[in-house]
Amino acid sequence: MIEFTTLTIICILLLLYFRPGKTPPLKNSLVIEHPGKYHATLAAQLNLAQPLIEALAQQIGTGHTNNSATLYFEVRDKQVRAHGAEFYLLAITQRNGMLYFEASSPQSSSQVSDTSSGGEYSHAADAHIIKTVQEVAQSRGIRIKHLEKN
Repeated sequence: MIEFTTLTIICILLLLYFRPGKTPPLKNSLVIEHPGKYHATLAAQLNLAQPLIEALAQQIGTGHTNNSATLYFEVRDKQVRAHGAEFYLLAITQRNGMLYFEASSPQSSSQVSDTSSGGEYSHAADAHIIKTVQEVAQSRGIRIKHLEKN
């Protein structure tokens, strides 16, 4: 009986020691495409923002055909901050029922592409996206701030 208990404890300790930890940040950018739903581009080391983006895509929905302006957010996520950056920038656009996300580090904010192609914007679509982003972030304990475009 003692041998079995000792062997069990050793196995548990080995599993705890060698088990995989959290997902390490990627050194390359990550592109996520869900045809008909959303397209996301995450800068290097921001792959940990993927759960937030997937939750946003699910909550915002893609049934709306209204176009939105490109909306910019400053996101302070504890999990992402643990890997080097205190915050990151998130751009969200809705075009023809499709959502576009782009996450970038603050030093590369000039690289955030403005996917607006002119045309009609729906202020209702903008308000819906802003409200949903704030609700999802709050439910996940993430601080987020809408940045006004100058």
